[in-house]
Amino acid sequence: MGYSARYHAASLAAVFLALAIGILVGVGFGSDVLTGTAESLEQSLSSDLDDAREQVADLEDQVDTEQRFNRLAYPALVDDRLRGREVALVAFGDIDDQMTADVRGALQASGATLREVAVVNEPPDPDAVIDALGGDRAPALSRDDALTLAGERAGGLLVRGGTRFDALRSSLLGRYSGAPGDVDGVVVVRARPDDMSQREAEDADRLEEAMIAGMQLAYARRTEGGQPPRVAVVGVERSDDPESSIEFFNARRVASVDNINQLPGKVSLVYVLGGAEGSYGVKETADGLLPDLLEPSDLAFGAPRQG
Repeated sequence: MGYSARYHAASLAAVFLALAIGILVGVGFGSDVLTGTAESLEQSLSSDLDDAREQVADLEDQVDTEQRFNRLAYPALVDDRLRGREVALVAFGDIDDQMTADVRGALQASGATLREVAVVNEPPDPDAVIDALGGDRAPALSRDDALTLAGERAGGLLVRGGTRFDALRSSLLGRYSGAPGDVDGVVVVRARPDDMSQREAEDADRLEEAMIAGMQLAYARRTEGGQPPRVAVVGVERSDDPESSIEFFNARRVASVDNINQLPGKVSLVYVLGGAEGSYGVKETADGLLPDLLEPSDLAFGAPRQG
């Protein structure tokens, strides 16, 4: 149990003990024997209340120490690990200012830059997306396959840019800021509307999955032989989000962080963007709180660099 949970447990114990004392004092007893018993119980409960208050004070000190350590250790853990890298933030459905600030804050100390923020409309308009991005192959494909093709192209355009980016923006994006091109990593957020029909939800799932695949392989055509480089794509959410998308990310082999609102989550995001794999955070779906805190390597990451 973490400091926060123990702190709340001790606080609740103190409250209930105080309530019990108040009940005993207020009600009174009708006989001398019971009065003596009540006084004994009152003394015992008062002693327990004092102990509980001391526990709360100790835990408050521990929480304060832990928080100060986190604030001091965080820069040392992430300092310049992603120096010079550029990251896109892509939200399926919506994103609030706090989530953007959480991601931006995680990247800042690492030396990375948040290059673009894109919000994908949900439910999507499949016909508009297919018309804008499906290309010559779309008419020969089923609707679902054409939407998948268009989604893959949309994901690639968000990462590397291209002449059809304006078509992507008008057909698919509700909001956009920044500039596409030469992105090294992508942070994905899911906040879809609650009132979508089954077909709309299926279209959104298909489009999201295709866009993620397109992001990951955005630079495949720049590779001559061998395994194409994969752009790091990381799904993130808050520890207190009412609904979790971690299982969605896990099913698509996308690394994830479920506590981006906490300092350990920000550390995890930096390391996953740097190449760590897995699911990290505080929820049951997490592989652990943090990735292995490895030394930076010379392995390729994100956009191919010109030598």
